Amino acid sequence: MPRISAATVADHRANQHAALLEAAREILAAQGVHALTPAAVGARIGLARSSVYRYFSSTADILAQLTEEGFPRWAGRLRATMAEAPPDGPTGSLDGRLRAYGRVALEFVGSADYALVPAAQTLGLPAECLARLEELHGSLIEPLGDVLREAGYDHPALRAELAWGVLRAGTRRLASESSGGLGAEDTSEIIEITLDMFCRTLR
Repeated sequence: MPRISAATVADHRANQHAALLEAAREILAAQGVHALTPAAVGARIGLARSSVYRYFSSTADILAQLTEEGFPRWAGRLRATMAEAPPDGPTGSLDGRLRAYGRVALEFVGSADYALVPAAQTLGLPAECLARLEELHGSLIEPLGDVLREAGYDHPALRAELAWGVLRAGTRRLASESSGGLGAEDTSEIIEITLDMFCRTLR
């Protein structure tokens, strides 16, 4: 029986679960979805495969749990970014708030969580899982729609969704260029151009 390393069994399970999710995220980012199996995740933290199945029923379940944990975290970061730039503050102009939102959204591509997007498409998840992924993806766009609504824009949700396309194109460019050894200066240039285009789309 594994040694209990926390104050209670519940704490121990929560710690194990968190460690397994982090291991899964690292495998996904470094090796791709085809390397992501319950056995591989367990081996990364020294846990037997049979024990891993107490937390995940399959690779699809691992992806689903990573998505449920990762996307709300990023949505929270986006909302916090907006909250830190009040509408009447020195950095609270609409353009400033849009750039702050866009910069955090672009950071998403540099995170291990970004690998969840192509992984879900590659694995061929059930329709209900893909629908949930789309719902969680929408939670990343909601803070932008809220800001546009506050600024008096009509159809703020539609405008936010369309503008997100600019950020998505920027993240794809960053991802493809980074695999070719993109330098820090080039990365900065792509980010600034993307943010400029993003803001112009919403003016």
